Amino acid sequence: MRSLRTGATSAAVRIQVSRNGRPALESRVGAKALSENFALIPELPLDQVLVGDCVAAMNALPAGSVDLVFADPPYNLQLGGDLRRPDDSLVDAVDDDWDKFSSFADYDAFTRDWLSACRRVLKPDGALWVIGSYHNIFRVGAILQDLGFWMLNDIVWRKANPMPNFRGRRFTNAHETLIWAARGENSKYTFHYEALKGGNDDLQMRSDWYLPLCTGEERLRDGAGAKVHPTQKPEALLARVMLSASNPGDVILDPFFGTGTTGAVAKALGRHFIGCEREQVYADAARARIAGITPLPPEAFATAPSKRSEPRVPFLSLVEAGLVKAGETVFDAKRRHSATIRADGTLLLGPAVGSIHKIGALAQGLPACNGWTFWHVERKGELLLLDVLRTGIRAEMAAA
Repeated sequence: MRSLRTGATSAAVRIQVSRNGRPALESRVGAKALSENFALIPELPLDQVLVGDCVAAMNALPAGSVDLVFADPPYNLQLGGDLRRPDDSLVDAVDDDWDKFSSFADYDAFTRDWLSACRRVLKPDGALWVIGSYHNIFRVGAILQDLGFWMLNDIVWRKANPMPNFRGRRFTNAHETLIWAARGENSKYTFHYEALKGGNDDLQMRSDWYLPLCTGEERLRDGAGAKVHPTQKPEALLARVMLSASNPGDVILDPFFGTGTTGAVAKALGRHFIGCEREQVYADAARARIAGITPLPPEAFATAPSKRSEPRVPFLSLVEAGLVKAGETVFDAKRRHSATIRADGTLLLGPAVGSIHKIGALAQGLPACNGWTFWHVERKGELLLLDVLRTGIRAEMAAA
């Protein structure tokens, strides 16, 4: 049997994989050994690194127990021979055994196995992120769809400092692609739209992310100064993924843990992680790295409430609370349009009467309008957005 050992904890667990490939479980906390055919770990090994085959490790986890998966699988780069710079110096490229496959069919079978294991452990409303390059991402995407995942976005990570194309026979490969997919078509996946927009100067976050490679002090190196892992991802990339698609306390699984970027960021942002890594040297580096991470204070990563989850406040409530008055005029930001507030919480524009949204759309000749963010009232000579007044009522409701 091969064994996968978790990190050192007070309730350490050893997963055993029998010769027929089926996972079994043995506890090292006093309970007697279980049958080889028992395929589930009864409790999640939170914040631990499982060393061994990722498919076997994931198949030993309870089904429907993980909120989010981030996967950085082998890219199957198919490098033939050494890659050298114009000065004939050797490029530190990815030539490790874990990135080598005998054929595309072999790589596809590997991809189908680990994606199937991921889908089993994901909660019904869970989601998966996978990163790759042109070598593999299209094959991964097709298999994702075959397995029933539901595509949400493809994200282009534009590298601020990409490696040049030394041979001069192709474009500089300056990006990688991330696929974001829900477990299924009807999954109610997490997405913090407002928080991302707020951090992006009130502009919608786009699907092209401009971030630097992992360099400087963040890059893990051994005693000789060599990279511990050739494809270590930047923490900023993982932070954006987690902040956009997970909540504090969520469980994030990384089946190709490497040197633990997912775990380091998860710990900093108040999430739990489970890492699977077959190479002991990477697992050891990851554990040491994560042990040195100090979590941020909760207020630094607490999820901002979504406007969709906030209590509904009709415009009439502002009239009844005396925050606006019947007969008062509302304006757009540039005072090009105006309407009159009626006692029943509707607006009057010429002969037309309707909601703040309907009249806002009518004034602009548009099919729709968010009246809360379009109309203003005048206070002390300045225009005040209706949404600001609504926020005050919502705060009172929350306090009550």
